[in-house]
Amino acid sequence: MPATIQQNSRTFNREVVSNRQYVTFAIADEFYGIDVIRAQEVLNLTSITKVPNTMSFMKGVIDLRGRIVPLIDMRIRFGIAERAYDRNTVIIIADIRSLICGLIVDSVCDVISMSFDDIQNTPHFASEIEKDSVTGIGRSGDKLVIVLDVDKLLSAEEVQQIRHRD
Repeated sequence: MPATIQQNSRTFNREVVSNRQYVTFAIADEFYGIDVIRAQEVLNLTSITKVPNTMSFMKGVIDLRGRIVPLIDMRIRFGIAERAYDRNTVIIIADIRSLICGLIVDSVCDVISMSFDDIQNTPHFASEIEKDSVTGIGRSGDKLVIVLDVDKLLSAEEVQQIRHRD
């Protein structure tokens, strides 16, 4: 029988409460996931306007229905060799510390469910840049998924720099 959680005189099945959905995407040969609640939409790559004197991982901005959205190339952010964008390259619009940004990734894969128990904390595997943003590693079928904390993809200082460019 599944464990239950009591909250405000309501009983919840622990399995339902502990499962979360993640948007998964590929960068190089690895799979990553972010909480589906933080991913607003996925866009095909569009025309990018370059902005001079920005951080190296900032590829520019796009106009998303009248809103200027800064773009982060996740390959550069994670120190992975750049490659030319292709027809699979997409932009995941995400809320990072209350700042709407686009994450440029090699491809989007799927929306999956994982329980908290399926995600193992592995801070000793991550590089220095990734260490803060990696929540853990989970399994989806035969694939390992590196689960990211979206709010830790950018530091507070980086968010301020981006906001002051708007």
